[in-house]
Amino acid sequence: MSSPLVREGEVDFQAPGSSKPCKTWYKVFGKLDSAPLIVLHGGPGAGHEYMVTLVDLYEKHKLPIVLYDQVGCGRSTHFREKAGDESFWTIDLFIAELDNLVDHLRLREVGFSLLGQSWGGILSGMYASRKPKGLKKLIIAGGPASLPLYSKGCKYLLSQLPPDVRRTIEECERKGDYESEEFQKASAVFYARHFCKLDPFPEPIQVGFGHLKEDPTAYLTLQGPSEFTIVGSFKDWEPWKEAHNIEVEALLINGDQDEAMDLCIEPWFRTITKVKWVTLSNSSHMTHWEQRERFNELCGNFLLSE
Repeated sequence: MSSPLVREGEVDFQAPGSSKPCKTWYKVFGKLDSAPLIVLHGGPGAGHEYMVTLVDLYEKHKLPIVLYDQVGCGRSTHFREKAGDESFWTIDLFIAELDNLVDHLRLREVGFSLLGQSWGGILSGMYASRKPKGLKKLIIAGGPASLPLYSKGCKYLLSQLPPDVRRTIEECERKGDYESEEFQKASAVFYARHFCKLDPFPEPIQVGFGHLKEDPTAYLTLQGPSEFTIVGSFKDWEPWKEAHNIEVEALLINGDQDEAMDLCIEPWFRTITKVKWVTLSNSSHMTHWEQRERFNELCGNFLLSE
């Protein structure tokens, strides 16, 4: 898509804890004379492409959309030299990057809303808890309010897999074997049930997996070797404990077969003052693909309401 109303850009960013030149890549759909929706992708490190379904909101409602690649992936600056550096890969790094982007696009006065998916939902919720100037509304899609509860949910979902698949995953995890064909095949069973129910995965989702394979630095440091093996530095995070500070209206979305089960979404619902929660049927973690029309209808109605 090329049009005067679609533009790409880069903004310089001084990443805390690094002295090397750094840039954040972004793409804007529409004019920024009204409050846009900034979309925060998951991973960490999955890139913006798999969130392209949100551009439907621009095409239908002329709602401006901002997509961007967080540092460590895609077209933004990579930090492979920071592998395992928990003092670098912090929530403050990603909040500083988002603040920098908002200021660069001059959105403090016109305002902006956020939609964060998965890891992006964690980030957007923690960002909103700091009461940033200009934030109007918040959407958290499949973003856990508690990483311990997310991990607990994944353990339950793993227990419901066929016995041979479960045994393979358990044996590979005991050996620390996350690269073998056996582990990949067994993981695919979990992913087909609870990550994305579409077969084959849409090409933009495959691009996201490609980003994680090409540079897994942030993912391995913060999360771990898979969607259900949470051993990285954010394993004990409890974002909901600051969510009482969120002053804007919030919409929570997850799927009824989501790896982000209800038990890890519920603390957001319990803690945020002005909040609505919708669980989409026959959906897993990629609700915005599996129920694209309904997902965008929910988001559009929420964002455009007074």
